[in-house]
Amino acid sequence: MTENLENTVVSSRIRLARNLNSYPFPARLKNDKQAKEIIRAVSSAINKIDEFRLYYMDGIAEEEALNLVENHLVSPLLLKRPHYSAVVINEKQNISIMINEEDHLREQCIEKGYSLRSAYATMSQKDNIIARSLQFAYDEQLGYLTACPTNLGTGLRASVMLFLPALTMANYIPRIISSANRLGLTVRGMYGEGSQAEGYMYQLSNEVTLGVTEEEILSQVEQVVGRVAQMEAAEREKLLTGADAVRIKDRCMRSYGILTNCVMLDSAEFEKLCANLKLGICLGYFSSDGISRVDELMIKMKPSNINHLAGRKLTADERDSFRAEYVSAHIRKSIK
Repeated sequence: MTENLENTVVSSRIRLARNLNSYPFPARLKNDKQAKEIIRAVSSAINKIDEFRLYYMDGIAEEEALNLVENHLVSPLLLKRPHYSAVVINEKQNISIMINEEDHLREQCIEKGYSLRSAYATMSQKDNIIARSLQFAYDEQLGYLTACPTNLGTGLRASVMLFLPALTMANYIPRIISSANRLGLTVRGMYGEGSQAEGYMYQLSNEVTLGVTEEEILSQVEQVVGRVAQMEAAEREKLLTGADAVRIKDRCMRSYGILTNCVMLDSAEFEKLCANLKLGICLGYFSSDGISRVDELMIKMKPSNINHLAGRKLTADERDSFRAEYVSAHIRKSIK
């Protein structure tokens, strides 16, 4: 089971939705003065815990803002009202607190691999300390009050990022989504609601937050993730021995060949080829330290991250050339 989880779960995330008792929800804030008051209050509270850096969304360049989105530190929604929003991020960049997104606070902790309990312990501790300085909107019957009714109660979203190539190829994903929905869970693309499942990547998270405890949410997500990981492992075995085994291996090997020899590489092709490379690692066609190396590379090769590595904003062709050279060197070194 542990090996199944390691090869299937890419990352774990805990997100808490919170609002201040004395202010209207972000969408109903009267002016940016109120928004700035909330930002200062949250920033002051969080910096009593650890060293966090504060980013005002109207005070950073568009490229830097996109970089935060690509690294899953903020949501695209936070960028839509820059005069009202901000984010605080810790030095390790595994904790970020979005301010004045849909709620006054969207606290999140992301850990690599299957670390749901660790992420929860970290975020819960920070939330408890923040609550000593800020008065959260809370009702004895409804729990934490949130802008969207689907977050009422605990305000907790526990989610894992899953790599499911075999289940996708076997066309099991619609069935998994349907089963998850019946259990009060949801399955989405890599960047959450409305996004596509790039590179066989899916987010599985709880949908219900009202009338359940945080422990019940965590346990249910863990149970379903474990079951999905078992199903994925079984389907991967079929890929090794089934009628299409040779074709699957050929696809993986060809992807390695292109990634290590191409001169130009755009985002869409890169994601597709990397997904095949990760599958090849899981099926034992390549020796590697693990698919986490490829996952890190996939994030690093997003457009704004490439610009950051290059030290300037590149043209589309320059980015594709940079990506091809960088990826080739990285893969040749880490995957055989």
